[in-house]
Amino acid sequence: MSREIELEKKVNRVLQEAIDTGELPCANVMVLHKDKVICYTQAGKDPGTGEEISRDTIFRLYSQSKPITSAAVCLLMERGIIDMNDPVEKYLPGFAESKVLGKDGELIPAQRPVKLMDLMGMSAGLCYPMEDAPGQYAAKLFDANQQAMDEGKPGYTTVEFANEIGKLPLAFQPGSAFRYSTCADVLGAVVEVASGKSYSEFLREEIFTPLEMEDTGFSLPEEKLSRLVTCAKRTPEGIQVMECKHLNVGNYTREPAFASGGAGLVSTLDDYRHFAAMLLQGGEYKGQRILSEATVRWMTSSQVDLKWRWGGLEGYGYGKLMRVCDVPGEVPGLAMKGEYGWDGWLGTYFANFPQEKLTLLLNQNVADTGTGPVTRKVRNVVLAHLG
Repeated sequence: MSREIELEKKVNRVLQEAIDTGELPCANVMVLHKDKVICYTQAGKDPGTGEEISRDTIFRLYSQSKPITSAAVCLLMERGIIDMNDPVEKYLPGFAESKVLGKDGELIPAQRPVKLMDLMGMSAGLCYPMEDAPGQYAAKLFDANQQAMDEGKPGYTTVEFANEIGKLPLAFQPGSAFRYSTCADVLGAVVEVASGKSYSEFLREEIFTPLEMEDTGFSLPEEKLSRLVTCAKRTPEGIQVMECKHLNVGNYTREPAFASGGAGLVSTLDDYRHFAAMLLQGGEYKGQRILSEATVRWMTSSQVDLKWRWGGLEGYGYGKLMRVCDVPGEVPGLAMKGEYGWDGWLGTYFANFPQEKLTLLLNQNVADTGTGPVTRKVRNVVLAHLG
């Protein structure tokens, strides 16, 4: 038995076990070493249609959209169009005169403006909808926008939504702490304003087309909708189908008014591997320069220490909308210094390992998953196989 077949069997066993225990209904995995696919395997069936998934099944990326948004920002930076020290209000006036929410509910003037660099490191003081006081402000904004869309209205545009985010109270003084938040959505709007193109158009022209990412975008043509996997959730009764409108994304039948740079993209394993390969190859893809090598080095470096700040990410720093492994020995499982990537709310997962020229991709669409047990087990199997 070849080592590649052995790896495929081990990974498939992990996926099948996760299906048997009710962790997920279906998933597929791809591993590339030195730009060669050394493992592709799939398991399970679409929970909505009952059909087996395939290599070209389309999944919702949710937060795995963020590394692509980071690349878009980096493109503008290396072209001299934006400065990472720019205040966000230069592009989005909603961020002018930012206020910080104090302990007693008072609004305190921000000590300095929110900068683009704060957005890249999730240190801007912005929030996702949460139960605490700052998060409740965000929840009301997201709820109002979702209600408008449910009533058949387009809702806020990308830039309008980012400006509304800018008007909300900050959770802390800019640059003083880390909080995972809507920073990538705001950066998508910055790209739109700075480039003079819609965010969707910018990604298509600058990233998706040159990288041959034909099944990636904020919407899908009618002929591709049948390949979009059904969302699922875990319940005490087992896996159940669910409607997915989380964070104001979910209708992929038409181009959305709000192109969410933090959560809005759909893609396939093969499409995302092109993006991963470009980064591993120092910004180049099939002889075409997308990003400079210097930019890729900067993009894949830490700027915020995540130690003790995020359970399960011990050993990692955070920067440019991705985790970066700084101390492999603190990671709860096999890891490599300098590895980077991100995951998504529904369980999609991306990791590049520059030392080994290795890419690991896993796709599933199950609510509230992020990096779950099946992903950690697959990581350990793959890294042990190479080591």
